[in-house]
Amino acid sequence: MTESIQEDNAQGFHTEHWPTDLKYKSDERALHITFENGKNFALPAEYLRVESPSAEVQGHHPSQKQILSGRSMVGIMAIEPVGNYAVRLTFDDLHDTGIYSWQYLYKLATEQETIWQTYLDEMEKRGLSRNP
Repeated sequence: MTESIQEDNAQGFHTEHWPTDLKYKSDERALHITFENGKNFALPAEYLRVESPSAEVQGHHPSQKQILSGRSMVGIMAIEPVGNYAVRLTFDDLHDTGIYSWQYLYKLATEQETIWQTYLDEMEKRGLSRNP
């Protein structure tokens, strides 16, 4: 499955970096995104799922954030544009309530190492596994 979204140089919505290309590669289970500044990133579906901006995952306060286990094999089934500022990802575990703004995707991309390590540390601390 390959989905592609081409964005024009839109303005507004407090977004500093806009994607110029967004493709999901199912064989890698990764969302490949290129921003207007030329930076390219590959974001694993598992990473996007466990860091979903949905209230189900993030809660309504940082202290309510959920640590999801068993998502190592998750994939993305659909990518739906939301206006010109975000996409809604539908995962094969049927989670589809997170709206990933360009700003949030850029943060996940540029801070991936730190965010992922924090997730792994929390999983270990709680005795949880990434495996289903």
